[in-house]
Amino acid sequence: MHELFKQILTSRVYEAAVETTLDRAHALSLQTGNNIFLKREDQQPVFSFKLRGAYNKLAHLSPDEKKKGVITASAGNHAQGVAFAAKKLGIPAQIVMPKTTPAIKIEAAERMGGKVQLHGNNYSEAAEFAARLTRETGMVAIHPFDDPLVIAGQGTIGVELMRQNPGELDAIFIPVGGGGLIAGVALYIKTLRPEVEIIGVEPIDSCAMHNSLKNNERVTLDTVGIFADGVAVRQVGALNYDICRKYVDRIITVSTDELCSGMKAIYLATRSIVEPAGGLGITGLLKYIKEEKCSGKTLIAINSGANMNFERLRYVAERTMTGEHQEGLFAVKIPEIPGGLKTFCSDLVGERNITEFNYRLASRDSAHIFVGISVRNSNERHDFSKKLTAAGYENLDITDNDLAKTHIRYMVGGKSGAVQNERLFRFWFPETPGALTQFLETTKGNHNISLFHYRAQGGDFGRVLIGLEYPEGPDNTLEEKLTSLGYRYQEETDNPAYKLFL
Repeated sequence: MHELFKQILTSRVYEAAVETTLDRAHALSLQTGNNIFLKREDQQPVFSFKLRGAYNKLAHLSPDEKKKGVITASAGNHAQGVAFAAKKLGIPAQIVMPKTTPAIKIEAAERMGGKVQLHGNNYSEAAEFAARLTRETGMVAIHPFDDPLVIAGQGTIGVELMRQNPGELDAIFIPVGGGGLIAGVALYIKTLRPEVEIIGVEPIDSCAMHNSLKNNERVTLDTVGIFADGVAVRQVGALNYDICRKYVDRIITVSTDELCSGMKAIYLATRSIVEPAGGLGITGLLKYIKEEKCSGKTLIAINSGANMNFERLRYVAERTMTGEHQEGLFAVKIPEIPGGLKTFCSDLVGERNITEFNYRLASRDSAHIFVGISVRNSNERHDFSKKLTAAGYENLDITDNDLAKTHIRYMVGGKSGAVQNERLFRFWFPETPGALTQFLETTKGNHNISLFHYRAQGGDFGRVLIGLEYPEGPDNTLEEKLTSLGYRYQEETDNPAYKLFL
């Protein structure tokens, strides 16, 4: 640890990276009664802190290593950092990226001088291929986080924070993927100011560090979430884990909806749009304030990156209101009588704003509606559900039902009486040509596709909802076929929103 602290102080990051600003979030500070600051790593030349570690590692290579060239696997920001650093140092760089990588990140890495090769549908497959190329070519592998010089480069953020905010400081909130950023910052800050809390923030569906610290050993996640792709890591680094076990106070996990709300908070504070992983710090900070009910504290969140696909903004905007607990989503059964809809709107919705309304006749006696209601907090949402029940309306609060928010809200149209023995599945298809064809070829059998929904959301993977009908009875080999396909999937046949609307 002493050697790593020295490497942070002697890091060569400023030959390529810049010292980013520490900006006070004035409106958020007033709103919460705390002093909130944002460390703006989105200001780096590659719009991410990753440049620091990548350049520091490459700058310390020997002349012979530089001649061999470097190779790395990455789904985005680390690739751009390595490509930028390699170009500046005159080092050949081979970048292996998954086929699912958005074009904006591929083009950025190529524009910065990297030779990009696409392989596999995820980071793990790309990393395995890069390791094979390393053995075959003799090039120098650059790990995105489990490397002392990479960690030291990220640790220079801690040096800047101590200089930019030398006075009162209670906690720093840091996005966590593989652990390079939090390891470097935690080591430096805790060595000098052990009273400052170091708090990591992870998506609840990509919480490898949280689970590792909880179990006192590195764990490997079976799957990782796809929204915050910059931190979608199944296993944290070995050195990173050792450092975090010693210096990190706690890890906060956040939902996708909460993360979208955090991204909005950054936009309102800075008028900048960060990527999902870049918004983790502020999201954790705001959740901490809410849970601890604290005031008067000085809190810093690190904005780790801003390589955001423009197409994803639609998804973020849609999920923000539920993340802020300002929207409740309900499935409601109303009587099919003259004036029934008007009664529901005037007597029950009342002065509340309707944010979304989908209506479909279910029978001559009743209709099902998918309705969004503007609320001030979760308690008001629960109270509205109780009010519906008291008035005799069957209802289901689906605010936290991801199937309803991702698919069903766009599909409300009624059930088909012709469908028999239907099973419903959610899939995460890689956004590559031929993904659907591969699915159809692998799963062919005695079924019929009875439902299909896909909506582009600008990510590495597409969210697909598929209904499979089995008129002649179940296919006992279906699970085996789906597993061999290699796509992540989840059965939703028993989801109550599906039963109501589809």
